[in-house]
This record gives sequence, C-alpha cells and structure tokens, in this order.
Amino acid sequence: MQEVLGLILSGNRDREAFAALRIPESYRAITVHKDETEMFAGLETREKDPRKSLHLDEVAVPELGPGEALVAVMASSVNYNSVWTSIFEPLSTFGFLERYGRLSELTKRHDLPYHVIGSDLAGVVLRTGPGVNSWKPGDEVVAHCLSVELESSDGHNDTMLDPEQRIWGFETNFGGLAEIALVKSNQLMPKPDHLSWEEAAAPGLVNSTAYRQLVSRNGAGMKQGDNVLIWGASGGLGSYATQFALAGGANPICVVSSDQKAEICRKMGAEAIIDRNAEGYRFWKDERTQDPKEWKRFGKRIREFTGGEDIDIVFEHPGRETFGASVYVTRKGGTITTCASTSGYMHEYDNRYLWMSLKRIIGSHFANYREAWEANRLIAKGKIHPTLSKTYTLEETGQAAYDVHRNLHQGKVGVLALAPQEGLGVRDEEMRAKHIDAINRFRMA
Repeated sequence: MQEVLGLILSGNRDREAFAALRIPESYRAITVHKDETEMFAGLETREKDPRKSLHLDEVAVPELGPGEALVAVMASSVNYNSVWTSIFEPLSTFGFLERYGRLSELTKRHDLPYHVIGSDLAGVVLRTGPGVNSWKPGDEVVAHCLSVELESSDGHNDTMLDPEQRIWGFETNFGGLAEIALVKSNQLMPKPDHLSWEEAAAPGLVNSTAYRQLVSRNGAGMKQGDNVLIWGASGGLGSYATQFALAGGANPICVVSSDQKAEICRKMGAEAIIDRNAEGYRFWKDERTQDPKEWKRFGKRIREFTGGEDIDIVFEHPGRETFGASVYVTRKGGTITTCASTSGYMHEYDNRYLWMSLKRIIGSHFANYREAWEANRLIAKGKIHPTLSKTYTLEETGQAAYDVHRNLHQGKVGVLALAPQEGLGVRDEEMRAKHIDAINRFRMA
C-alpha cells in the first residue's frame, strides 16, 4: 500500500503509472465479525458500543469482476448505516451478504465471515474490470452507495426500484471504511477539485439522500417558497436538506436539540430555528401514548415563523419519536417524506389528519445514479458544501461510530483511510479560497 500511497501523494496523474502499480494481496479494513452478532444480546440500543464490535483487520483484496473497479480509498466517513451494522440492528448485515452471495458465482465473494463496512469514499481508481470504459486507473473519484444489477425492467425508469438494489458497504461487502474498496463502476463520480479527500468523502450518502428526498420529483419536488420542516437540521442528513432548501428558495424551519446546533443553522443562513429541548416538546406521554396537545403547540410555534402558514414539506428521518407530530403539522395537501427511522421504525400517527386533509407520505431511500450525480455536481460547483466537523483515523473508526451513535457529533464525521493527514488532495485552490468559510463551517462549530 505504501507504493500506491506514494504515487497518489506525488501528484502524478499519469494513468500509465497507476495502471503499472502492483495491487497488494491484502489491505486494512474496518469489519464486523459474523461470530459476534450476538455480542450485544439483551442490551438496550443505547448501551451497545461500536468500539467493541468494529475491528481493524487485514483482509484479502477481492477478485475484480466485469463492470467493477478497485479504488484506493484516501478517506471515508461514518453514516448511520455503519452504526446499525456495528450494533447488529435492526438485524445482522450478514443476512444481506448471504442473500447477495446466492445471486451468482461472482457475488459469492461477498458472503464472508467478516463484513467490510462503509458507504462513502474519496480516492483513486486502481483497476477496472472488463466492460468499464468511462473510468481509468489514476482517476480521482468519489463513490455513491447505490449497487444495482439492472437485469429486471423494474429498475430502468428509476434504478432505486431495481429488485436487486442494495446499499454498498451495508448490504454488500468491501465497503469504503478501508484502504481499498470494490465498487461497481457506475457508482463512481468525479471528485470535486476544491475539496480535500476527507471533505470530498463526507457528502456522498447523505447529500444524495437529501437531494432525492427533498428536491427530486421522486421525493417531495421542493419548489421556491415552500415551507420545509427539517428535523435534525444540523445533523449529517438534515444539514444538506437545510442547504438545499436555502439554495432552492424555500423556507427551512430547522429543528435542533441545542443552542450550539441552532448556531450552525444560522451560519448556514437559516432564520427559523426551533430548539426542541429548550422549548420542552414531548410528543409522547409514555412509550405507547402520544400527546396531541404537543403537536398543536408545535404547529403554533411553526406558524410564528411562517406568517401563519403551515408546513408544505416535512423532511422526516427520526421516525417514531416525531412522525405523529410531522403528519399533524403538515398543511392540507402537503407532503411528508421519510427515510430512515433513527428513533424507531414503528411509526404511529392519527390517520384522520392524513386522509381528511389529503396529505401524502412518500418513502425515500438513497438516490438513483442521476440524482446522486446531480447532488455531487452541486458540491463540485460550490452550491452545496460539505458538513464535515471532525476527522478520525481508520484506527479510530470505532470511536467515530460511537460518537454518531450517541449523537455527540455535528454534521458528518470523516475517517482518513490511506491519507496520512487532513487537507490533502485539493486541486483547485482558487475555488477553495472562495468557499473556505462555508467548507469549514461545521469544523468551527
């Protein structure tokens, strides 16, 4: 790996030099182990510690198949799916790998007693398999996490509807929290030249997810003037939704849980901010009973920011804790878009407020290739910025996942893989200087 790293750090972008590199037989990777899936049995979710389940192992470089690429990973980041994998909730990811392994002789590679995790990367292409024409060794890239087979007609209008759609590094093996990653070539996109490796790796999953959920016609189809309620507006996902709302001429109403997080939203340009902890919202009386009076109090507070208008779009991802309130505060004919459920998957809401007011609930999951490309293009053009707050080494990934699990972080948490330090990989210093305050916004929080 030192030879690979040395060539990358030299600044040499000669494709022939990269093509001539010897691919190592093994590499370091963050894994979970199949024989440890019951290690947290009996513990509450909050008590499960990713630092105990995530391992830094030396693993074999996988066989390169048609339409695939091996990428030298300079940096990656931690997403909630990495946390779920590490605590084996809502179920072990080894079931995903077993099912994928049954698909073909080639996919058997993924069914291993260890799972290399991670759904983001920024790095350099080392090798491409047969049938790959658009990418060459030496190309600097980021990767989105959509893995599809596209052998069914269902996926050809929207690849997210492919029956064999999976999230790379979560439902497949050989993910991005490693020194080398295996991806399908149609996961690759150009690395934004004005960003460092760790900054470029941070937006991937969450930026594309927010784009589809909020902006795309497959999601809410946000338009100018929309009032958009954004839960966790300074977090890994919500921070991009906040930026999309502001950039698209909408009016974000940002819900946060501390004054520090409120200040981050102000730095992004948001004005309507609700600190749910400071204002004491308790949407549940107990584990089984919600409190409609709190929904009404919340709705009244929102209207103070909107000139008496109700919410057009709710950007939902906390799930069970907030979903009843989200349905209630949405205007007649409005839209609740939901992805993930970090506070619980079993949502409850009063259906009278949905059906009688003609509201819509739209399920949204990651993004198709076109949506991911468009979201990355906005990063490359400096219209949307990374929300990286802190970077860890590969050895410290367990702590990074712990911080995300316990909500101790802001924005996105990055992980250096091959990159020996932060700040490397910038190609366009002039553009970087133009946007440096926005790029560092979350670091200074």
